[in-house]
Amino acid sequence: MPDATPHSPEETADGAPAAQRVLEALRGRIVRGELGPGARIVERAICAELGVSRTPLREALKLLEIDGLIDLSQNRGGRVRPFTEAEATQLFEVLAGLESIAAELATERMTPAGLARLEALHLEMRERFATEDLDRYFALNSLIHETIIAATGNDVLISVHRGLMLRAKRGRYMAILDRHRWEQAMDEHEDLIDAVRRRNAADAGRIWRAHLIHTGQTVAAVLRRDASKDPS
Repeated sequence: MPDATPHSPEETADGAPAAQRVLEALRGRIVRGELGPGARIVERAICAELGVSRTPLREALKLLEIDGLIDLSQNRGGRVRPFTEAEATQLFEVLAGLESIAAELATERMTPAGLARLEALHLEMRERFATEDLDRYFALNSLIHETIIAATGNDVLISVHRGLMLRAKRGRYMAILDRHRWEQAMDEHEDLIDAVRRRNAADAGRIWRAHLIHTGQTVAAVLRRDASKDPS
């Protein structure tokens, strides 16, 4: 007798739960600025595009609200939350301190295998920088930051950082759209790799703190410029 409840494409559409697929798709669009501040999440259009029902979509929207990326209203649905200059400044001040500590700890604790992985990621990122493959560069950049955080072996630091980065990714992507900042960031990554190779924790912490501060300054400047253009 045939199965009366066939496998639903919403459960594992491409090997992942539908809600997770929607979450990743929408999060990526917000990070890249394809869904800008105040943009409305049109549920019917998203469902049709991604081939899902409203149930997994609404699960994803709840998670995006927890991430701090959207605001949900019972009557108006989901809208992308504005990212302000003040928030960017405060967020990257905290990240600069946290990732500076992480760089120091990672430099002291990273295994030879961990260092080899970090160097491989850095090499590929440098190649993507040379070909101006922005999206792949950004993905590798994020992996490098996550690798350094993981190498600390500090569960508290890892958990706190994960929560902050969900909000900060949008700013980090915004920063590398500035060509000068992108080149500067690449140099800072080169300096960090050198410090980690030398097992110089103090240098690694100093370089990584400056790296995050510079990113925050660039994001704040972009947001300040955009605000000055907004007629509202």
